[in-house]
Amino acid sequence: MPARPEAPREPLRPGAAAESVTRGVLVRVRSLETLESAYEAWVELRLAHGSARLRFQEEHERLEQQGSFLVGAVRAASQERAASAGTAPAAESALASADGPMRDFLRQAEEKLARAREALAKDESESEAHYRAAFEEIRTTLQDRARRYLAASPPRLRLLLRKVGATRAVLHVERVSGDVPVLLLYLFAGRIPSRYGFLFDDTTEDVSLPPAPLYPEEGVAPGEVRPEAPALVARVRAPGEVLPVKGFLPVFVPRPEGGEDFFRLLQRGPVMEVEVAEGPDFRGILTREESERFAGHLLRLKLEGRLELEVEAG
Repeated sequence: MPARPEAPREPLRPGAAAESVTRGVLVRVRSLETLESAYEAWVELRLAHGSARLRFQEEHERLEQQGSFLVGAVRAASQERAASAGTAPAAESALASADGPMRDFLRQAEEKLARAREALAKDESESEAHYRAAFEEIRTTLQDRARRYLAASPPRLRLLLRKVGATRAVLHVERVSGDVPVLLLYLFAGRIPSRYGFLFDDTTEDVSLPPAPLYPEEGVAPGEVRPEAPALVARVRAPGEVLPVKGFLPVFVPRPEGGEDFFRLLQRGPVMEVEVAEGPDFRGILTREESERFAGHLLRLKLEGRLELEVEAG
């Protein structure tokens, strides 16, 4: 007996689709106990969220266009009827002079559009709520995993000292891999990065410029991805759970007299170079006192059991 054809399924409303997408992604996040899988899910959610927002925007524009078209059609019909009657009213008074059937038609159309707009606004609100909740769960999951992984297996660093004259030095840290950049950012700044591979991302939107130190996300506008050092420090210090940093690790090192200096570990091929903020930029050749304080900061983290450290002077 031939199978009975199934009735075509009605497509999910965008709000219902958001619930389906977020539920499926979160099931994977909860079942796979790795940082990378959670970040992959986060990327997938970002893309789905962006597509959902685009669909809502297009639907709002369609309804506005439909409403404008109906008003224009009624205006044109009213003008045509008035012209045939020899009165030819001005365009702005055409709607007011429309006859009863025309006004009824317009009223019914506007009521229908108002209901559609109300339903769309409700659906959009539900969709945003689903995505907000999913993003919050993923961020919380990543923070929890970072804390647990740090406690179970502290990251291992190898610090390399290269003297430049009698009183200057260049500090390098051997390249790290896997989950370690995420864990180090959480250790140094108490925040999670917005992307898993942030430290090794050397892409640039302008081939004449080096890679930007920030991603255009998490509150960073496209025109703000290349701030000067003070603005970058302010961005790193700003409250929040996520840092959209790219290509470097931030480290705040206390000064003996109070306050802090802002260092960064800038990814440079097989090593990360230690730089300190100075004026609008960063400086890679450190004074003896700066290099000692930076090494001392890492040593303190080692003594606290939060870091494995090996120091080599060359």
